[in-house]
Amino acid sequence: MSEQPVRKPRNAKVLEVQRTERLSPHMIRVVLGGPGLAAFTDNDYTDHYVKLQFAPEGVTYPKPFDLDWIRENLPREQWPVSRTYTVRSYDPDAGELTIDFVHHGDEGIAGPWAAAAKPGDELAFMGPGGAYAPSPAADWHLLVGDESALPAIGGALERIPVGTPVKVVVEVSGPDDEQELPTPGDAEFVWLHRGDAAPGTTDLLLEHVAAMEFPSGKVHAFVHGEGAMVMKKLRPHLFKERGIPRDQVSISGYWRHGRTEETFREWKSELAEADRAAAAPA
Repeated sequence: MSEQPVRKPRNAKVLEVQRTERLSPHMIRVVLGGPGLAAFTDNDYTDHYVKLQFAPEGVTYPKPFDLDWIRENLPREQWPVSRTYTVRSYDPDAGELTIDFVHHGDEGIAGPWAAAAKPGDELAFMGPGGAYAPSPAADWHLLVGDESALPAIGGALERIPVGTPVKVVVEVSGPDDEQELPTPGDAEFVWLHRGDAAPGTTDLLLEHVAAMEFPSGKVHAFVHGEGAMVMKKLRPHLFKERGIPRDQVSISGYWRHGRTEETFREWKSELAEADRAAAAPA
């Protein structure tokens, strides 16, 4: 009988909450650290993201955290719930990794966790991944999104080359949700306020971007946020009406109004399949 290969456990990094900060009415910053941070390997992307693992209430897991073991040995209702979040910043010298959470009351899983987080709480995650960083070869940059994209937009702004023009368009609930986002670039900010409308239910981003006068030269764009707005409205506008080459745009939905992350992934798969079918020769 041949030997069975030994499975390498998918051990998540387990970090400890160092402190939290309320950045705005709908954004909470959680700074993580502890010995587990030594296993974190940074990458060169400004949209680098991690898969946070939230245990159901009352469930604890053996250490080290092994996602494969959990799925093989525990019932599905005890599996962790995964949520994808952008790393806002990573400071290896200080031993800190910062994640900003959108918080809309008791809605969702990650936001309420962040609102209740206290020093010493543990959080496991897998990653990081990522795909985008501002190109130094671009003549100007376009950064568009809702509050879910603010951490990635903030990270990108810090990497814009000195003096390079950058137009930033962000939709938030109101003036209190605006943030100071430093950049060495020559930035023009537009904050769009949806008021009492639910996130992901307005056309504010599309209307503003469609009315913009784009500078001449090569643009590098980062456009992320609510799925239907980004993929069904902004994407056709940028590619078809503006004629921007696809390799100059990082564009994707971060979430979908009315869907959990699990059903959002299904929606993105269906959208990708429809795109492939439309592009196939007749």
